[in-house]
Amino acid sequence: MNYKLIAFMLLPVAIALCSCKEKKLDKTIDKRISSEYFELEKNAILKVLNDETKAAFSRDYEGWKDKWVHEKYTSKTYMDFSDNTMTETLGWEEINNFVKTYIEEHPEPDPLPQLLDKIEVRLYENGAWVSFLQEDSERGLKRETRLMEKIGGQWKIAGMQTIIYGF
Repeated sequence: MNYKLIAFMLLPVAIALCSCKEKKLDKTIDKRISSEYFELEKNAILKVLNDETKAAFSRDYEGWKDKWVHEKYTSKTYMDFSDNTMTETLGWEEINNFVKTYIEEHPEPDPLPQLLDKIEVRLYENGAWVSFLQEDSERGLKRETRLMEKIGGQWKIAGMQTIIYGF
């Protein structure tokens, strides 16, 4: 296993998290934030994640694009243990071009994986760190981490790290 590569991939995550001024939202840590607020934010993030998945798998390019942060720091990484491959796409322009080309070359929708109903969320002012497991009928078990930013009152994906374990 290439630990330097893994450390390099996780560096942007660590930098982003360390640079945020944490607003503790765990109700056992900070009583000032209501559990209702936390649940509203968590549900809004969950909706964005599920809507982005539906758009990507149904080949709705505009719907998919709307769920992402369009900045140079945006990143998307896949590590597939089942076939020993890895792809890393850095910056919105590169991510956008990759997905747009993929949709053009593969216009038929993929089977939709089971939508998420359980995610782990840590909120940091206008940012969130989200992780979850997901079963995909085509790829098997996946673990994902998403970095989210709240822009103009809407949660958007700023980073996506996917590990595919397979079946």
